[in-house]
Amino acid sequence: MTDFTKTRALFDLPEGVCYLDGNSLGPLPKAAPARMQTMLTEEWGKHLISAWNACDWMAMPRAMGDRIGRLIGAEPGHTVLGDTLSIKVFQALAAALKLRPERRIILSDSGNFPSDLYMAQGLCRLIGGTYELKIVAPEEVEDAITEEVAVTLITEVDYRTGRRHDMPRLTAKAHEKGALAIWDLAHSAGAFRVDAAAGGADFAVGCTYKYLNSGPGGPAFIYVAPRHAEQAEPALAGWLGHDAPFAFEQDYRPGQGIERMRVGTPPILQLAALDAALDIWDSVDLDALRARSLQLTDRFIQQVEATCPDVTLATPRDHAQRGSQVSFRHAEGYAIMQALVAHKVIGDFRAPDILRFGFTPLYTTDADVDHAADTLARILRDRLWDTPDFKARKAVT
Repeated sequence: MTDFTKTRALFDLPEGVCYLDGNSLGPLPKAAPARMQTMLTEEWGKHLISAWNACDWMAMPRAMGDRIGRLIGAEPGHTVLGDTLSIKVFQALAAALKLRPERRIILSDSGNFPSDLYMAQGLCRLIGGTYELKIVAPEEVEDAITEEVAVTLITEVDYRTGRRHDMPRLTAKAHEKGALAIWDLAHSAGAFRVDAAAGGADFAVGCTYKYLNSGPGGPAFIYVAPRHAEQAEPALAGWLGHDAPFAFEQDYRPGQGIERMRVGTPPILQLAALDAALDIWDSVDLDALRARSLQLTDRFIQQVEATCPDVTLATPRDHAQRGSQVSFRHAEGYAIMQALVAHKVIGDFRAPDILRFGFTPLYTTDADVDHAADTLARILRDRLWDTPDFKARKAVT
C-alpha cells in the first residue's frame, strides 16, 4: 500500500497554498532541479556534444517511454517520448488513416480537447478529398461507430467535466466495425491505472506535465500497438524517425517499430525533469492511487454541495465514469476561480462556466479538500468574487 504522506514530501509545494490544479500542471518534484543541474553541468557542461553518446541522451525517449508504458499498460518497447501532444495526435491520426485507406471518417466527441479536434480538422484539409471529422456528443459515441469510420479519436477523461469514457468498450465496438482506436490519455496517465494493451488501443498519446509532473512544456508520448508497429507510417517523417539517422540519406526510410514515431531532437532538459518525476511513480500502487482519488473527490463533492447551493456539479457521481477531477458550473465561474486563487486555493476555469479542481493523491490531503471547500463557500456566501479585478480575463484561465 502506498504511503501518500511520503509521496507528498517529495514535492516542492509552496507554503500556505492549496494546489488543486495538478491536472493542468503538476508541481515541482524536489529531485528535479538537482537532476536537471546534473544534466547541465556534469553532462552538457563537461561532455558537450559528446554527451549524446557518453550520457546516452539519444536513448532517453525510448527508455523513458517504457517507464510511461508501465503506467498506461503498454507492452515494453512500444512507447516513445518527444515533441508535443498535438504532434503525437497528428502522427497517430495520419498513421491510422493510412491503415484504413478505404474509409474517410475520423470520429470524436464534443468533450474532446480542442487541440485534438484542430489536428483532425487540419489533417482532413491537408489531405483533401472526402475526409471528414465527425463530432458527436460524448454519450453518442458508441452508436456513432459504424462501418464508415476509419478511426476513433477519444480523450478518455473530458478535460472540462471529468467524465470518463469506457475506452475498452468503445474500442471493442470500433474493432467490431473494422475501425481503429486512438486513446488520448492526457487526463488519464498518472490519474488511475490505464490498460492500453489489454483494452485494445491501436494508438495512445498523452502529455507528461499534468499528473506525471514533468514541468511546463514537458514532452508527450505515443504508444503504437505491436500489431501496427511495422506498418504504421509516420506522416511527420523526422530525421530521428529514420532507420539510420546518421547515414544522412536524402530519402526517408522508417525506423524499426516505435522508433519511427520519433521526429525531432529530444528535449533533454525536460526529459531530465521527467526522469526525476517518474522516480516517484516507481513506489506507487495504481490501485491504491485510484481508491484514494475517489475518496478525495467524493469528499469534495459532498462538502461543496452541502455548503455551496449556487454551484452545479458537472462531474459524474458514478465512480466508473469519473476521472480524478471535480468540476462545478457557475455563471461567474471565472471570477470565482480568480477569488479562490487570490485566497491561495488554486484550481482553474474552463469556458464557458466550469470551475475545475484536480485531485492528485501523491500530494493532495483531506485537509486540502476541507480548506478548498470552506474557502469556496465563503467566497460564494460573501460574494468576494464580485470585483472588477477578478472579472478581468487573463491570458491563461
